[in-house]
Amino acid sequence: MTDNAQQLHTSTRAQDGTVLAYQRHGSGRPLVLLAGQANNHHWWDGVREDFHATHSTVTMDYRGTGASGKPGGHYSTQLFAGDLLAVLDDLEVERADVYGTSMGGRVAQWLAARHPDRVRHLVLGCTSPGGPHAQERDASVRRALAQADPTASRQALLDLMYSPAWLADHPGPYTTLGDAGMPPQARRGHLVASNEHDAWDALPRISAPTLVLHGDQDRLTPAANASLLAARIPRARMHLFTGARHAYFQECRPQAGRLVRAFLTGPQDLPLPEAGHS
Repeated sequence: MTDNAQQLHTSTRAQDGTVLAYQRHGSGRPLVLLAGQANNHHWWDGVREDFHATHSTVTMDYRGTGASGKPGGHYSTQLFAGDLLAVLDDLEVERADVYGTSMGGRVAQWLAARHPDRVRHLVLGCTSPGGPHAQERDASVRRALAQADPTASRQALLDLMYSPAWLADHPGPYTTLGDAGMPPQARRGHLVASNEHDAWDALPRISAPTLVLHGDQDRLTPAANASLLAARIPRARMHLFTGARHAYFQECRPQAGRLVRAFLTGPQDLPLPEAGHS
């Protein structure tokens, strides 16, 4: 990746031939930003700019979203990690910092565990190890999201993503509520990929310095999962944002951005500013 590249929207192909759209902005050391389930690269709109003083940012449209191909078949977080490798290879990026949120954090776990030589630093946000060891969302959350009325279902998702105070001050539009252009089979595929994720046995193999971030009021992916990840990944550190829900990276953008930048650029044997809980 050249340092003078400012913006690039292009594509490559996955091992099975699926078109994978990706985006690169800025210059400098590459930072991969991975979005949540059933979302495309716009998940990071208004956040990715916080890293351009030190990094170029790389996002991708998962298969099934955005400008990427939308094939049928079985989707998995391991498959998405393989797709990300194809993007990194196309960019000729040998090693990157990786920041994955929600399902993107699940994808990042596989990349870091299976390809440790490709990950310099790892940030896992509002995510889970999956499988029987994970803390699942409660039944009321599942029922709220499954409502037949799309307006009610959307409002339920908004309430899970953001606190009422933040929503009152930010009337939208919102970039984290899913890719409206996804075909039904791709939407189902993303749901299956998230639900079937289980990286518990692989987590101890992660060797990259790791920071785990979570909103302490997150009910979509309960905050207890942050402690599970931080305990399972060697030498991982954890930070919780007080009062934040699933989309802490937007609601607590100034604090979260500062914390991630310090982690990516500072000495790894020093305590992080605001370490622990804010």
